[in-house]
Amino acid sequence: MALHSTIFLCVWLVCLSCLSQAASTNQSQFFTLMKNSLYGNALSKWNLNGGTENSFCSFAGISCNDQGDVVKMDIGGWSLSGQFPADICSYLPQLRVLRLGHNKLHGNFFDSFINCSLLEELDMSFLYLRGTLPDLSPMQSLRILDLSCNLFTGKFPMSVFNLTNLELLNFNENDGFDLWRLPASISRLSKLKSMILMTCMVEGLIPPSIGNMTSLVDLELGGNYLMGEIPTELGLLKNLTHLELYYNQLVGGIPEVLGNLTELLDLDMSVNLLTGKIPESICKLPHLRVLQVYNNSLTGELPSVIGNSTTLTILSIYGNQLTGEIPWNMGQLSPLIVLELSENHFSGLLPTEACNGGKLQYFLFLDNNFSGQLPSSYANCLTLLRFRVSSNHLEGPIPEGILGLPHASIIDLGYNNLSGPIAGTIGNARNLSELFIQKNNISGVIPPEISGAANLVKIDLSGNALGGPIPLEIGNLKKLNLLLLQNNVLNSSIPESLSSLKSLNVLDLSNNRLTGKIPESLCKLLPNSINFSHNLLSGPIPILFVKGGLAESFAGNPGLCVSVSTDSSNGSFPICPQTSTRKKLNSIWAIGISSAIITLGTILFLKRQCSKDKSVMERDETLSSSLFSYDVKSFHRINFDQREIVEAMVDDNIVGHGGSGTVYRIVLSSGEVVAVKRLWSQSAKDSVSEDHLVLDKGLKTEVETLGSVRHKNIIKLYSYFSSRDCSLLVYEYMPNGNLYEALHKGPYNLDWPIRHQIALGIAQGLAYLHHDLLPPIIHRDIKSTNILLDAHYQPKVADFGIAKVLKARGEYAYSSKATTKCDVYSFGVVLMELITGKRPAEPEFGENKNIICWISTKVDTKESTVEALDKRLSGSFREDIIRVLRIAIRCTYGAPALRPTMNEVVQLLIEADPCKFDSRKLSDMTKETFNPPKAK
Repeated sequence: MALHSTIFLCVWLVCLSCLSQAASTNQSQFFTLMKNSLYGNALSKWNLNGGTENSFCSFAGISCNDQGDVVKMDIGGWSLSGQFPADICSYLPQLRVLRLGHNKLHGNFFDSFINCSLLEELDMSFLYLRGTLPDLSPMQSLRILDLSCNLFTGKFPMSVFNLTNLELLNFNENDGFDLWRLPASISRLSKLKSMILMTCMVEGLIPPSIGNMTSLVDLELGGNYLMGEIPTELGLLKNLTHLELYYNQLVGGIPEVLGNLTELLDLDMSVNLLTGKIPESICKLPHLRVLQVYNNSLTGELPSVIGNSTTLTILSIYGNQLTGEIPWNMGQLSPLIVLELSENHFSGLLPTEACNGGKLQYFLFLDNNFSGQLPSSYANCLTLLRFRVSSNHLEGPIPEGILGLPHASIIDLGYNNLSGPIAGTIGNARNLSELFIQKNNISGVIPPEISGAANLVKIDLSGNALGGPIPLEIGNLKKLNLLLLQNNVLNSSIPESLSSLKSLNVLDLSNNRLTGKIPESLCKLLPNSINFSHNLLSGPIPILFVKGGLAESFAGNPGLCVSVSTDSSNGSFPICPQTSTRKKLNSIWAIGISSAIITLGTILFLKRQCSKDKSVMERDETLSSSLFSYDVKSFHRINFDQREIVEAMVDDNIVGHGGSGTVYRIVLSSGEVVAVKRLWSQSAKDSVSEDHLVLDKGLKTEVETLGSVRHKNIIKLYSYFSSRDCSLLVYEYMPNGNLYEALHKGPYNLDWPIRHQIALGIAQGLAYLHHDLLPPIIHRDIKSTNILLDAHYQPKVADFGIAKVLKARGEYAYSSKATTKCDVYSFGVVLMELITGKRPAEPEFGENKNIICWISTKVDTKESTVEALDKRLSGSFREDIIRVLRIAIRCTYGAPALRPTMNEVVQLLIEADPCKFDSRKLSDMTKETFNPPKAK
């Protein structure tokens, strides 16, 4: 009997040994599969020929139990690419933890995970996987499921709500799902501590049963389509620290019972349709750090108890209808970083203790009814980055220290009743990029110390009582692109030093008492927007200003004149006195030109009379009759005859066709080249569909508006002709065509400095349209085909507004339905084209995938990011190009509020200039309103 037992034991041990060896071999096979199908330096350290059993247990990222079974694989963030092997749990049946996130994996491996019945943690975040998800019900052991930042489509896997052991559920940033609703049975997930379902297509109501999920610590449902009221049952979640409901369509009031959430740290209900008051109970929460309810319709006063908070760091309640005064002790006890109360109806005094905590960076109080003086204590807010109190009723002097804040990038005091001088401390504002003090009662002089603020990009001191000279030192502000000094009492001559401001786009010195001559050197600034009207200037207007069509910018200066050679037909200004010799020369020229015109006219007359072609004769007669019926609007001075434009519109001169008409390249008799776009009308002889639009008075107004735009990166519209049969737009001609052709079809490769120049020029043009015009113009169709290039590859934004107007009556570039952030998004796409050399849509991106999606799969690591760059670009500019790629990604954020403004984009691109000699880091350009990204 003992012998039999011994034999049985030996056999059993042998079998166990065989099974163990088989299991070990099986597990080794999976690691072999991984090494053969995946690429990445991290795997090179896995030695499969180690010679010892279960050697894989010592691999980095791998953990085994005492029996040699793999229980954990963590290769997250290893920069691996390739096809991940399927059926992992057939090889690793004891696997408990699998972390694959932040790699570039593909394949159909996900479906096999449902066989991993022991799996407790699955992290597949930031893989950007496509396809639909299977039924996850078999994975009952799961405690952590993170599928955030993927591209899943189809139906949301409702089976996850059957996984009752879940403690973390994260589907953040999966906006490819069909719309779906939170089930009432969600409360089955009683162990769930973190539920992050942001931007994953959730609609409908928040079920009241969610109040039974009392283990919840983090509840994030932002960026969806949730409707209805916020359920009061949320007040039962006593362990909640984060509640994020922003960017939905929630209505009703903020429940008072949320004041029961005594552990709450972060509450964000911004961008909804909420009404009513901010509950006092919420403002009393003992640990609250962040309160954001901006862009709702909240009313009433801000509860004064919030001034007693010792924890509050961010208060963002702008864009509501709140009234009353701000607690006097706001910030006295709390370490405030952001205080954003703009666009409300607040009144009373500004809080004097706002930066008492020593950390305040954003003080944004614009568009309210605040009164009183600027507290002198604000001069001690040395951490401030943005100080904006414009459009209030503030009065008194500007404390000296405020203008000298060392880290401030924007100081905005405009549209108040402030008085007194601008202190010389402005020279200490070394980080300042924008200074706005317009429409106040500021007196004294512009301090020459302003040149110390060397990073200034915009200065607006218009509408004050500033006198004295324009300081020569302003010419040292090399980054300046906007200088507005109009409507003051400045009484000097225009300094020559302004001509050194090579980046200047807008210069307005109108309605002052400026004297003397206009410096000829200012012509270097052409073709930027300038206005010197209504001063006491004298002498000749420089020739290039007149030729550039800017003569109207000098109106209201009785002492100015023009020369015969530049503007003999302009009645707005007298002719400058001429010398007798010059008069003789002019007479000779006049006689010669007259003779030439008579001779040419005779030849043309005879040629026409002798023509035997009846169809040509009929065409000439039609053109002639149309010519004299044209309604003509001229916006820039250029010498041409209407007839030579019309007669040159022949097939040989066609350079392009568009949905709105035909484009011709026409060489004028003066030698200048223009582009003429002929727009079709319904009354034309050729048949047209109902989609074509008659250019009515509304469009004429639009065209005149575009004609008034003057910026070096906006295409010049010289003239507009309209008649019964057709309408013509005369533009400056761009010899290098459009950006799309230059990038994708051109014979020459554009190097990175040229591409950066193009990007910066487009951005400056759009910034001018968005921020320097009132009302702003929104392009709405920014793409590489609408960016034209001159002989030096300087970009010109074209076709803004017109093509859109032609498609539907009543749709104009000022439409409230369009926002500037649409242009920012489109600009981001153009940036990606410049960086990658690829079209917005390429077959290699995959089905229904564009350049934005493709880029998103390439930016996890520096190595893969480099793979996305255009191979034709020099590697020496790699870091600069990656900087600009980051800008492009910000421009194409899904949430418009998170995209930068075009002003900010300009600054970012200037910092990324590849031709700079210094290599300073990119500035952290924060938005006008502080809305931190919420992606987890």
